[in-house]
Amino acid sequence: MTVRRLADNQDINFKFDNHDLKFLNSLLENYPKDKKQSAVVPSLFYAQRKAGGWLPEKAILAVSDFLDMPKIRVLEIATFYSMFNLQPSGDHFVQVCGTTPCWLRGAENIKKACKDYIGQEREVSKDGLCWIEVECLGACVNAPMMQVNEDYYEDLNDKKLEEIIETIYQNKIPKPGSYSGRINAEPVNNRKTLLGNKNA
Repeated sequence: MTVRRLADNQDINFKFDNHDLKFLNSLLENYPKDKKQSAVVPSLFYAQRKAGGWLPEKAILAVSDFLDMPKIRVLEIATFYSMFNLQPSGDHFVQVCGTTPCWLRGAENIKKACKDYIGQEREVSKDGLCWIEVECLGACVNAPMMQVNEDYYEDLNDKKLEEIIETIYQNKIPKPGSYSGRINAEPVNNRKTLLGNKNA
């Protein structure tokens, strides 16, 4: 695992407003009153969304203050979990799965296509796209796949990736899901059971 550091440029204002605090307090209801620090991961995730897809130091400090946690403990969690972006990630954050099932089914071609259509890994393009390779995203049966912001795009190849990126360039949201035409995670050569159930 590589060392994860905070971004050099921390020139961003960040503060929880009353709406944010109301939501964060609703998160605390899921935990015992004396264990509110257990809400650190969802609180950091909320802060990341509020900051535009990444965690500046001020967001980490705001979570620390909200949960009455030592700042170093919150920083340890933010730097440990790869779901937290410590660098600006653009408006469209592309995560390409590079784990074995995706690799076996063509993830290397997807990564090459990302370099061709977006640019270098971890650099935000002028169009607001940024891509990285990540570990398993949990959709192995539909490999190769990637996640753009919070949507999954599965059964990809370089041409399908190009279509998705072009749609984003047109300020549209590409249709998430499988790009091979299959429904959900059915077998590649169509399902053999529950044929009368469209949602199976």
